[in-house]
Amino acid sequence: MCALKNTGVEAKQVQSAYMGNFVGELFCRQGHLGAALIGTHNDFRFIPSMRVEGACASGGLAFVSAIRDIQAGNDIVLVAGVEVQTTASARQGAEYLATASHFAKQRAIDEFTFPAMFARRMKAYRNQYGVSEEQMAHVVVKAYENANLNPLAHMHTKKMSLEAASKPSDSNPNFLSNEALKPWLKVSDCSQVSDGGAGLIVVSEEGLATLGRKLGDAVEVLACVHTTDDLYEEGNFLRMDNTAAAAKRAYTATGLAPKDIQVAEVHDCFSIAEVLMYEALGFADQGTGWQLAESGVTRRDGRLPVNTGGGLIAMGHPVGATGVKQVLEIFKQMKGKAGAYQLPKQPTIGLAANMGGSDKTTVLSIFHNTH
Repeated sequence: MCALKNTGVEAKQVQSAYMGNFVGELFCRQGHLGAALIGTHNDFRFIPSMRVEGACASGGLAFVSAIRDIQAGNDIVLVAGVEVQTTASARQGAEYLATASHFAKQRAIDEFTFPAMFARRMKAYRNQYGVSEEQMAHVVVKAYENANLNPLAHMHTKKMSLEAASKPSDSNPNFLSNEALKPWLKVSDCSQVSDGGAGLIVVSEEGLATLGRKLGDAVEVLACVHTTDDLYEEGNFLRMDNTAAAAKRAYTATGLAPKDIQVAEVHDCFSIAEVLMYEALGFADQGTGWQLAESGVTRRDGRLPVNTGGGLIAMGHPVGATGVKQVLEIFKQMKGKAGAYQLPKQPTIGLAANMGGSDKTTVLSIFHNTH
């Protein structure tokens, strides 16, 4: 209901709704979440509402579905995302989340399947480009520094030094059972197992006028691209080709280039994922993405701030909500609503990249700050 309260939209004005959620029926024994969303307000009854799923990109898919509704003629659409993951043990939850992989083939890699899949990427990347554990750790340190300023972050009060993020320890262990992959991933390299939700309102220009709001109250969606790759193929551990394809289409559609992006939310489910995102989005050449974090380019005071509220690593990763939260983070920075982690200068062009699985579903959006 915060989305309605914060925008001044009445429930009866909403014409359709989308809920991003990955595995509600496993963690909470509750599917059919489109109807559950209707149950949050009596005035939503009888509007079209549906749950959309694409693993960790479920929230992004809810957003792109709303954009298509607007393009089809609706004027006011509600987008929500939610995940509850603390109802199961970490090991049981890892099995639920492994359904985003090719389960029959990849589940056996490790009891923590997705950490192991990204440990493979970390191993391949560091060996190929000669990147040290400390150099990769700058991604983690940045995430925690940003989260420490964000009262909504899962790790708001947790400090993370470069030394702590660089070395395995009792409090930051290499936790995989797969001995070949165990040295390549620590707890600090991973996103948080979080409960959470997010919501936003997508409107046409006519919808904005109906609500009595000005263009300056909104941000403009310049592009919203959805790409999907083959679940059954491993792909290249050194690249995120699906996200790169989405980025290429978005840049072509808008006439923009990577250098034009002033703030970004990227899918940092693991520290190596953020580095590979930098490269897939064209922010860095292949094999050099880690340098952006080490040099400070992607810090809040850098040339290209990334994941200013802490990202998935430190703000948290309630899977179905993440893609919605990313859009909200861009909106907050553009409109000066980010509080203690607000950038010194409100950005004009922003990008959000939400990924599901190991680069199998991507929703990439580019935004313009209207005035």
